[in-house]
Amino acid sequence: MSNTFISAWTDTEGIKRVTNLFSTTFRHQPRILAAAPGRVNLIGEHTDYNDGLCLPIALPHRTFIGLTPREDNRVYFISDHGSAWEGDISQINPHMPASWVNYAGGPAWSLNITHGFDAAFVSCVPLGAGLSSSAAIECASAIALSDASKEEIVAACIRAENEIAHAPTGGMDQTVSVFGEADHAVFIDFQDHSRELVPASFSEYGLDILVIDTRAKHSLADGQYGNRRAECDQARDLLGLSSLRQATLDHLPQLPDLLAQRVRHVVTENARVLDAVSALRSQDFPKLGQLFTRSHESLQDDFEVSCPELDCVVEASLESGALGARMTGGGFGGSAIALIATEHIDHAVSHITAQAQAHGFPQPAFLRAHASNGATILHQ
Repeated sequence: MSNTFISAWTDTEGIKRVTNLFSTTFRHQPRILAAAPGRVNLIGEHTDYNDGLCLPIALPHRTFIGLTPREDNRVYFISDHGSAWEGDISQINPHMPASWVNYAGGPAWSLNITHGFDAAFVSCVPLGAGLSSSAAIECASAIALSDASKEEIVAACIRAENEIAHAPTGGMDQTVSVFGEADHAVFIDFQDHSRELVPASFSEYGLDILVIDTRAKHSLADGQYGNRRAECDQARDLLGLSSLRQATLDHLPQLPDLLAQRVRHVVTENARVLDAVSALRSQDFPKLGQLFTRSHESLQDDFEVSCPELDCVVEASLESGALGARMTGGGFGGSAIALIATEHIDHAVSHITAQAQAHGFPQPAFLRAHASNGATILHQ
């Protein structure tokens, strides 16, 4: 069976696809074209909603939107996955039924858009892979609808995901989807919402970030992610802290065993992010790889958000010579990443695929992640 690599679309290809879908559906041309990327988090998982640190990159894989404002209050959505929706803009609210429209339309609600619009979406961001396809659609929608500042766009998209899609995420995905830059990771501190660009051009050093989509479907709104966030909040309250950013390993004996595990992950993961930033700046890639692997072990053992499919591909990546590997994203399925020499990718892909199939898991899909630019208007 051939291995599946998921390619990113060029601007030209994305524009052609979304324009064709829009014009076929609405019988006129879109007035605004925009795109926003998915993301891969290099390290710093389940830290954003704990006022912590993370280090994501924006993917070259993006969601494209074609949009034309309307003079009435009607909203029409169409996607390349065959889903369509129409209704009054007042129907986009926290009580609407759960569907992809919560992500596509949610930013209109949080940006206080009162007029209708026609919108078409196409995307090469894999769905359900833990690569922030939801943030990509939110951020593409928001920048097409509004000329608000980047900070306001991020805040609106976080609010849409939390209050319209009811996914209790912390904001990393939307931040990097808007503020990502080519050949740089975005070092984010959620205590003060500061951002710093860190050079991250792995190809210059003969390396790749290989993303492995396990095809074990992942959802942020299925309750498990929310349970972990609730456990962190419970630990914070028991310790009398304003956030787990203030926690240290010395606090662990004060907590029940389960909550101590969760806090240990958050504290040590923040430390790993700081070490990863230093390793990237000094091009110490063996050290960075070690940090990836330690992060996975913590997510597997202390935070308990990995799954057999993720553990399998991480182990197979390391057996294939990766400098390090870890699950990425919220967990319970989705994707892993491996820091690996470019010359070893073909062997790694074959071995990872063989190991997944030997365990009875779905055949993984793969993509090469290089740090790319954030959301942008392509035509207006």
